[in-house]
Amino acid sequence: MEEGVESAAVRARGHARRFNLAVRHPDNWMQVLRFCIVGGMGYVVNLVAFLIADRRMPYTLAFVLAFILAATSNFVWNRLWTFRVSHGVPHHQYVRFLTVSAMALCLDLGVLRALVEAGGMAKVTAAAIAILVATPVSFLGNKLWTFQ
Repeated sequence: MEEGVESAAVRARGHARRFNLAVRHPDNWMQVLRFCIVGGMGYVVNLVAFLIADRRMPYTLAFVLAFILAATSNFVWNRLWTFRVSHGVPHHQYVRFLTVSAMALCLDLGVLRALVEAGGMAKVTAAAIAILVATPVSFLGNKLWTFQ
């Protein structure tokens, strides 16, 4: 029993050491900065598309369509600029990117609906907050899985 606890502690120290090294590496911080810039552009694309689509369809459908448009734009920019990926098959990475984005979208929609329906918040304000909440999930999923 103690041997298992000891090996778990050794693994935990190893994970902590790798995390500390990653946090101190300047390239990782530049990657986060580029991801945030791309995300900012996607944020604007998402909100503008949502504003346009919201006039023509139910707001949840408008949000999904705006999200897909922004996610596609973000995939291209993240692949080329943020993660500077030249390996792998782009359409396979796009499927992974959309999978991560779909998970983030579920979180987005949950926050959006809660803020609009339970909180009485304006739809555009709620959409902006929902996007901000899901951003860390999206970054980690894409860094660790999509563009590994």
